[in-house]
Amino acid sequence: SVLLSLWLMALSNLSFAGLAAIGHDNWAMAAAIGFENLASGIGGVTVVAYFSALCDLRYTASQYALISAAASVVGRVLTGTSAGWLIETVGYVNFYLLTTLVALPGIVLF
Repeated sequence: SVLLSLWLMALSNLSFAGLAAIGHDNWAMAAAIGFENLASGIGGVTVVAYFSALCDLRYTASQYALISAAASVVGRVLTGTSAGWLIETVGYVNFYLLTTLVALPGIVLF
């Protein structure tokens, strides 16, 4: 399920690259957003299950809080400080292609 989630998340980024390449199209936007919501829903459930499996039953609350907070902070700091600049530099299509490409090593490592 984690591998499926990783692929779906990467493909959802690719769908936004396609949307950016197409331009203004409400149906393409609805499809990209719908697919991204599906991928995020499956990915969210998988992440919760995976993090829960990593925790010791005696310390579940503390360990889960630390793991989820660390993942959230790292993701927000990296994307929050670089995404806007990167989009202005390379454009939306190349940005989403880059995010898809960056996801591939994680899939391979998993």
